[in-house]
Amino acid sequence: MSDRISRRTLLQGSAAAAMLAATRGLTACGSSEAPADGFSDGSPPSSRGPNSLPDPSKAAGTVNTALPFDHIVVVMMENHSFDNYFGMLPLRGQPKADGFRFNSSGVPANSNPLDGGYQHAFHLQGTCQPGSVTQNWNSTHKQIDGNRMDGFAATSTSAMGYWDQSDLPFYYSLARTFCLGNRCFASAPGQTYPNRRFLYTGTAQGMVSTDSSTFSMPPPANGTLMDMMSRYGVNWRNYFVDLPALVIVPQTLENHPLNFSPIAQFFIDCLAGTLPAVSFVDPEFNIVSTVGSPIFDALNPVIDKIPGLPADVVSLIKSLGTKVNAQGASEENPDDVAIGEAFVSSVVQAVMASPNWARTLLVWTYDEHGGYYDHVPPARVPKPDNIPPNISSTDIQGGYDITGLRVPTVVVSPYAKPNAVTGVMHDHTSIIATIAAKWNLPALTYRDAQANTLLDFLDLNSAPAFLTPPTLAAPAMATLGLGACQGTPPDPVISSTP
Repeated sequence: MSDRISRRTLLQGSAAAAMLAATRGLTACGSSEAPADGFSDGSPPSSRGPNSLPDPSKAAGTVNTALPFDHIVVVMMENHSFDNYFGMLPLRGQPKADGFRFNSSGVPANSNPLDGGYQHAFHLQGTCQPGSVTQNWNSTHKQIDGNRMDGFAATSTSAMGYWDQSDLPFYYSLARTFCLGNRCFASAPGQTYPNRRFLYTGTAQGMVSTDSSTFSMPPPANGTLMDMMSRYGVNWRNYFVDLPALVIVPQTLENHPLNFSPIAQFFIDCLAGTLPAVSFVDPEFNIVSTVGSPIFDALNPVIDKIPGLPADVVSLIKSLGTKVNAQGASEENPDDVAIGEAFVSSVVQAVMASPNWARTLLVWTYDEHGGYYDHVPPARVPKPDNIPPNISSTDIQGGYDITGLRVPTVVVSPYAKPNAVTGVMHDHTSIIATIAAKWNLPALTYRDAQANTLLDFLDLNSAPAFLTPPTLAAPAMATLGLGACQGTPPDPVISSTP
């Protein structure tokens, strides 16, 4: 770490055999059914641990040429559950999607108890999000309620709301065209920062909430995914609109200042065919949001003191203090979800139009469920390390041995299974596992060491179905206005029957 800035200062054998090893034996899309014990199947595929290699017969950093991609693009948005976005998908072109149950009229039958009766899942009106949904540690555990998944309405009468194809036409088109994950979960039952730490480091290091403590935490024991990639020659970049999400692990910016670029560079690199091996593409968070505010408050006083940071990155961060904040594009409440959809559409279209498309895998996913309803219980997973959640005796007790809730996830690639669904269990560390499988990188923690890769989303035995990029639906029109896009929470409709 630089002497000029401390953490406290920052806020205080054969191709076939290789393929089998990389996929850990996974082939076709699996079943979407959960076992009778109430958990999704999260049984680890191996007993690997930290520092172990996906292929121990090869040196770390050895490229697995059997895997049909050289570029991985990660687009992680904010705060939506699978059912909140895709509960209606079984009736909208993907009958294998594990969304809502329906009555004979095609109306969702899922419900939660509320005020002596039951609140059913209901269609939210417009793309402005209603207030009051909550996904903190205690609320999330109340929502899970011992795997009964019946505590959402009690935490917020907006939690049972959902959007449909008419609201999110691009996302529904994406999910029907490529392969959708039926069992993709947030890594932890909590908020943004701990879940993004799982993506970047394979562990939350005790974090359970989105707060400024992330900037004073010690470096992860085995470093970060970005440290590992840099060590073994895997080039990577964080492209961002206003605030780089990777900064929630502050050592990343300090140790790799040249790996950060404003979003314009992403579109230039797509057009020029110069994408790095791994790209993290961040939406606009804005400096008044729950996620963006701590990042800006930490960066603003020190951004011009970090050695080697490109001038355009420094200028962008410094300019945010005078920016008029309207609506963000991360889809965090209360953002207009159509703005985020339009951002993701622009990223996907740029990747599909790039000379790199034939050898690119794009992952579109969400950090956590945002307090919105989902009917599938968390999956059992290995604890990443021996660091327990930093909770008090008055908090609901729990650990990192279960995931958070399901989040929308689609893999976009020429080799994606067309109009398909996979039931293989994933969390955010599956992205680490996929990067590690391609470049034979050492595992960071027990969680990413034992995570399934994303290769079950791909057809590895046939000619690529999407070598010619498909035509996707246009995104919805966003609500216009300079202020926040706060939807009006609806008065709950209480039914006497579940």
